[in-house]
Amino acid sequence: MLNNEIESALNRHLNAEFFSSYLYLSMAAYFDKHDLPGMLNWMTAQSAEENTHALKFYKFILDRDGNVALDAIERPPNEWSSPLEAFENAYKHEQEISSKINVLVELSLKHHDHATHNFLQWFVAEQVEEEATVRDICSRLKLVGNDGRGLFLIDQELAARGPGDAGADE
Repeated sequence: MLNNEIESALNRHLNAEFFSSYLYLSMAAYFDKHDLPGMLNWMTAQSAEENTHALKFYKFILDRDGNVALDAIERPPNEWSSPLEAFENAYKHEQEISSKINVLVELSLKHHDHATHNFLQWFVAEQVEEEATVRDICSRLKLVGNDGRGLFLIDQELAARGPGDAGADE
C-alpha cells in the first residue's frame, strides 16, 4: 500500500507525463504546419512515448492499491519561432521532468518505499537518454542555423524514428 504523500506525488507526476504527451503533440502540430514531416514524426512518436510513461505510473499506483487521480491537463504552447526553439523547449521540459523524477526518488527514500524506489529507477535512466537525445538534436539544429539544406537533412533523419525509437524503452 502506498503512503499518502507518495501516492499524491505519483499522481502529480502521472499528470505531468500526460502534459508531456500533450506538449509533444502540440509540437507535432507545429511541425506539420511548417511542412517538416520528419520532426512531425519524431514529436508524434515522443508524444506516444510520454503517454506510455503516464500509463506506467497509472498501473503502478493501481498495483500498489493506490487511488489514481487524473487532473485537467494544462494547454501547452502551440507556436515557436523556429524548429530550434521548439526543440530547446522540449529539452528544457525534459530537464524539468528529470527534476520531478529526482524529487520522487528522494521521497521514496524518505519513506523507505523500496518498491517505488525500484520502479523509479527505470525513469531515472530513461531521463538521461531523453535529455541526451533532445540535446543532440538541438546541437545539430544550431550547427545548421538557417541553412534550409541542413534543416532538410535533419528533418529526413528524424523521419526515420519509429515507435519506441530514440530512448523509448516502453
